[in-house]
Amino acid sequence: MTIQSEHSVRRWYSRRNAGRAFVLGLVATTATATMGTAAGATPSHGGSQDLGPNVTVFDPSTPVSEIQAKLDATYAKQVDNEMGTARYAYYFKPGTYGTADQPLQFKVGYYTEIAGLGANPGDVVINGKVEVYNRCLENGGTSNCLALVNFWRTLSNLSINVNGKGQDGCRGSANFWAVSQAVSLRRLNVTGGNLSLMDYCTAGPQYASGGFIADSKAGTIVNGSQQQWLTRNSEVGSWSNGVWNQVFSGVVGAPDDSAFPNPPYTTIAQTPVSREKPYLFVDAKGKYQVRVPSAQKNTSGVSWANGETAGRTIPLSDFYVAKPGDSIAKINLALLAGKHLLLTPGVYDVARSIEVRWPNQVVLGIGHATLTAVNGATPLDVAGVPGVIVAGVTIDAGLKESKVLLRVGKEHGWNLSDPKNPTTLSDVYFRVGGPHIGKTDTALEVNSDNVLIDHTWVWRGDHGVEGFTGGVNGDNQRWVTNTGRYGAVINGDNVTATGLFVEHFQKYNTVWNGERGTTILYQNELPYDPPTQADWMNGTVEGYAGYKINNKVKTHNLYGAGVYVFNQNNPTIHTENGFEAPNTPGVKLHHIMTVNLSAGVIDHVVNGVGNAADTSMIGVPIYLADYPTP
Repeated sequence: MTIQSEHSVRRWYSRRNAGRAFVLGLVATTATATMGTAAGATPSHGGSQDLGPNVTVFDPSTPVSEIQAKLDATYAKQVDNEMGTARYAYYFKPGTYGTADQPLQFKVGYYTEIAGLGANPGDVVINGKVEVYNRCLENGGTSNCLALVNFWRTLSNLSINVNGKGQDGCRGSANFWAVSQAVSLRRLNVTGGNLSLMDYCTAGPQYASGGFIADSKAGTIVNGSQQQWLTRNSEVGSWSNGVWNQVFSGVVGAPDDSAFPNPPYTTIAQTPVSREKPYLFVDAKGKYQVRVPSAQKNTSGVSWANGETAGRTIPLSDFYVAKPGDSIAKINLALLAGKHLLLTPGVYDVARSIEVRWPNQVVLGIGHATLTAVNGATPLDVAGVPGVIVAGVTIDAGLKESKVLLRVGKEHGWNLSDPKNPTTLSDVYFRVGGPHIGKTDTALEVNSDNVLIDHTWVWRGDHGVEGFTGGVNGDNQRWVTNTGRYGAVINGDNVTATGLFVEHFQKYNTVWNGERGTTILYQNELPYDPPTQADWMNGTVEGYAGYKINNKVKTHNLYGAGVYVFNQNNPTIHTENGFEAPNTPGVKLHHIMTVNLSAGVIDHVVNGVGNAADTSMIGVPIYLADYPTP
């Protein structure tokens, strides 16, 4: 339910404030005792905020060699630690790091966040390179080197003056960021050299399957072998290449898309709804603050072009700063008392929901903080109120089936919302399997109106360390043990998704039931592992579409979307349609495609329209410029 009048707002807030005052009075003593140290109000002896043992804060006075050694050691631990539990965050206080003669050059591994602590990206300058290379998967050699599993890492809020001194000719030619899903670049200013989203210096196929850039500036961007990519509210000098869907929304310098699908560009002049991700910074007095950008409509370019990003600043003392092992009851007590929540790096076992109940509360994870469901819990439950922000959090299914992993708003009931202040999910990632067996009915359920989903990867694991034997028998076991029926279910109206990646669920990957929804860049792989066609039937229909718009929906917009098939467990399996949508003028699918990755068949792109993506067309997309045809 959208807020309809000032009277209803005042009445609701009056009730809220009365309840909140009661809670504050009831728990004041306990909350003070709990939060005095847990909220990190006391800085460490070095004068830095206590953000836990897995957070390192660098100062410009620190020797480059010392910083280099620390980052290199972490990368050595994390380069192959795809399913591990270690989590790290490295922050740089305002200043310059590295010089022309002694650049700071380092690589970023799994579950590692690199960020500046300035108010603007220009406050932290790295003379050097911050990179991700292809990962070589066979015995540490140089065969089978690719970026298809370079997941879960973050780079934000700083400037990189690209300096390849000391590297060979190829490595020195660009700052390489060869990544796939669940990786974000935000608030960056890249100068002095190219930014390459593929690693063309490593032998091997060099495939990559990303990705996301927002609120950033760069000169030449080499896209190369990236299958799909969303660039939102940024500035680019030039963009080269593109495999399948390359989407630009609110990007100054975006390429023209009039020749679609050659090249496969989709360009939207202004982003209809956006909000940049909250970020930590250190103010002039050395105090830690969290900047919470405000929501914007119909914008282009970076948010910091004319100074500070529009929004509000919250002192870190207003946050409960949680560490792995903290009681969920204490976390909920702090949230109920009006605190915000900062999740420091690590894995949190959640046997009862973390409950976000007040408007405008912020839940910010750093260093890829991970919530794991225990005993079928819903790890994060957000009330149907305006302005809540959840950012930088990964949510894992557990061994016992959860009904849902993240719920926004009541499934049946009264939800408040505000189109000017949408509840926002930024860099929120989901896993069903991978590090361990996982089970859920639905990963993400959005019941509230006016919600913004800004970059998510909702993943039912197609590989991992669950103890399966591999091959057909292993995949058969995964199908019945590592279970997730629905990826994203959107019931609310006026929901916008910018960068929606959903993969491998056993029924519909995405179901959109709400009115006036918008998705900008959708990427989906159907499940690899149905054992038989009978296991992959939707009643009498062969299979489930990768993106389903409810037949009753009157208005919906989808821009730049792809559904991929790779039925490696049984290559004879068919899926009738990549997309299902009501054939009505208000529902518009723009620049959509299906593609065969080497096994199985998608018979049509949408509603019986479009040629088959079969094994005679491996790697060759089947495009439709528009549906319905204008």
